[in-house]
Amino acid sequence: MSDQEQRAHSPAHEHGRAHAHGERGHAHGEHEHAREHAHPRTADMLSVEEALERVLRLVERLPSARVPLLDADGLTLTEDVHSPFDIPSLANSAMDGYAMRAADARGASEASPVTLKITGQVQAGQAPGAAVREGACARIMTGAPVPDGADAVVPYEFTDEVERRATGLALDYIAVRRAPSEGDHVRPAGEDASAGELILRRGRTLDPPALGLLASFGFADAPVTRRPRVAILATGDEVQTPGEPPQPGRLFDSNSYGAAAAVRRWGAEPVMLGVARDNMDDLRAKIRLGLNSDLLITSAGVSAGAFDMVKEALGELGSMDFWSVRMRPARPIAFGLLNAPDGGKVPHLGLPGNPVSALVALVEFARPALAKMMGRSPAPLPTVSAALDDDLLNADERRVYARVTLERRDGGLRARLTGGQGSNLLTSMGLAQGLAICPEDVPVRRAGERAVVQLLDWLDHSGLLTEPLDITK
Repeated sequence: MSDQEQRAHSPAHEHGRAHAHGERGHAHGEHEHAREHAHPRTADMLSVEEALERVLRLVERLPSARVPLLDADGLTLTEDVHSPFDIPSLANSAMDGYAMRAADARGASEASPVTLKITGQVQAGQAPGAAVREGACARIMTGAPVPDGADAVVPYEFTDEVERRATGLALDYIAVRRAPSEGDHVRPAGEDASAGELILRRGRTLDPPALGLLASFGFADAPVTRRPRVAILATGDEVQTPGEPPQPGRLFDSNSYGAAAAVRRWGAEPVMLGVARDNMDDLRAKIRLGLNSDLLITSAGVSAGAFDMVKEALGELGSMDFWSVRMRPARPIAFGLLNAPDGGKVPHLGLPGNPVSALVALVEFARPALAKMMGRSPAPLPTVSAALDDDLLNADERRVYARVTLERRDGGLRARLTGGQGSNLLTSMGLAQGLAICPEDVPVRRAGERAVVQLLDWLDHSGLLTEPLDITK
């Protein structure tokens, strides 16, 4: 094995092939940052924005497909949807009570009720039944169609129905104790939507109300940008699959599982390809399995000192760029297009091997790329401003993404480092609620200063973005 290859497989090579977390750091601030590797800024390093622009330039929106409603949650409509008919299709009652002509109960009160003859009963789901004549009414249930002739509904609580039932009187007549106005408790036809009305616009991300609305018109499916299939592949002889007996000198594949969970939360369908070993035949075969997907994500083998087999295999199957990005962690990134069996192109994102680097790269690059593929705007993560409890040091003019917890304290939002910030320390990412930013041109953000914090979007941010309020007041 060459010196370069040995370095690529060494645990000390921070941006090489590490897949599992190591020792947990015990110090915050300057002491912890001093332990990290510094990579001097070079002219060919891309900014985060330049790298993201290249990614978004090459990924395309996926085709439309008709998808069953329950599978369409979170997907984007590709067509305007118009109401095929009125909802409700007929005027119906908003209450259990009595449908009548408002004029027939004019002046009714507790002291001077008006008695009307009951000539029918209408249940929800039934036809309206016989028309209501002068001096008569019909017993009606919530949602039932209002009979012709009736223009108001009086709830049964404003009649003597309860007393009549208690004394065993037949419900042939009813005494009305409150005078209705025309239209009381009647839902007019087309109140929710009228035939031909635009009810959902193209580009709407479907959610429970939208899906319920489509179902209310009888639609069983929806025209949407289909869900991306994302193939996920780990590489390296040192990597083994969770569930296998631990092997000396090997690391369990955390990157694939973190990536799969993330892309699923962002609306894609992960396809696990397992681990490709460090031989060309296995690498080629596993990569080819991913060429039937919409996006291939690999981890490890993309840094300057990484084992050349991964780069060689990717280069054989498409056009790849290997970048150095001005960010910490996740400096080494690969991106390009691989040749699919059908003659098309499959975007490929190569993540660093260290697990925190892989997750940060996913958040900053895969998340917006998937949004574009799904027909949505690649919106940035939500951010807050927080005062720092610890120094954020920037040793090499790269944008620092520091893992922090957030809490409301001392009259404002405070951000505290989760511990060691090494890119192999996955436990520190598991504790994080956000990523505190130290820009490229800022050598240090001191404790007490404010920093922008990106909120990790797989977390519940209630209590961070809003103050808890008493809804009873």
